[in-house]
Amino acid sequence: MTPPAHAAPTVAAGPFALLPGILVCVAITGIAMGVQAVEERALDHPYIEALVIAILLGIALRSAWVPGARFRSGIAFSAKQLLELAVTLLGASLSLGAIVASGPALLTGIVGTVILTIAASYGICRLLALPARMAILVACGNAICGNSAIAAVAPVIGADNKDIAAAIAFTAVLGVLMVLGLPLFVPLAHLSDNQYGVLAGLTVYAVPQVLAATVPVSLVSTQVGTLVKLVRVLMLGPVVLTFSLIARRLPAEGGAAARPGRLSLTKLVPWFIVGFLVLASLRSLGLIPDAAALPLTRLAGILTIVSMAALGLGVDVRILARVGGRVTAAVTGSLLVLIGISLVLIRALGIA
Repeated sequence: MTPPAHAAPTVAAGPFALLPGILVCVAITGIAMGVQAVEERALDHPYIEALVIAILLGIALRSAWVPGARFRSGIAFSAKQLLELAVTLLGASLSLGAIVASGPALLTGIVGTVILTIAASYGICRLLALPARMAILVACGNAICGNSAIAAVAPVIGADNKDIAAAIAFTAVLGVLMVLGLPLFVPLAHLSDNQYGVLAGLTVYAVPQVLAATVPVSLVSTQVGTLVKLVRVLMLGPVVLTFSLIARRLPAEGGAAARPGRLSLTKLVPWFIVGFLVLASLRSLGLIPDAAALPLTRLAGILTIVSMAALGLGVDVRILARVGGRVTAAVTGSLLVLIGISLVLIRALGIA
């Protein structure tokens, strides 16, 4: 999943048009990193990481100030492209041998979790009387990768623009809440770093948000979470293909439903997933030495903080009141089901 829907900056705007928004995000990042540094000096450990601080500062600023047009393209660029670049660079720190070492049981479990979550989420949405297409968007967004899944599935099922906007709007808020709240499961469920990484990879919406949810816990959690999340994201292709085949059987709702569009192959595997896998492959082959991997990992961390500031700036907490009670209940219920299934999977597979 990519971050909450922001309008991507146009090429015509030019790189200089991005600077105001990027500088706002960088300023928030500087403050967040400064607060973390103070924590480290005073307490010997940052109890609230710069990633989380950046999100909270962004949300607080967005609540008091709505960015004008001159800032929006840069904020959107920071929230999407810079975050995707951070994910790509993270590949330099991970060996693909971890995928083989994870074994077929975990890989099968991830696939099964996605399928079960889509089915359960769709059922919850229909019980709450949401339209079929809206139910599919919510189910796919929760099960795979949030906004990216919604954006990929919407055209092939002919979803209404209002349904798309409502689904994306809520995942923007809930995605941030997941990043902030998921680490609480470490003490509550007595999870190890490895177990928490699996939980984060199975439940957090966007690949970049997995970084924000796992970096404060440990590097092991980050690596495992990213690996699990990548496998989950790769399910987007088969899921989009499946819904493209059954789209014309869906009932017409609200008058004439939008005509299903053609399947776009470019949406099946995001470019940053390809980049991540390329760098991970080079790392696995020994073509990226430790001396090069370390600065790339540090740069990925800084870019992630900048992007989390942008993510916070894109969240309007008042949106919860606008998307409607049924959508709120459906998405929240579906997410709780996903967390439940994930915890059962971790215990069933005996992941230590």
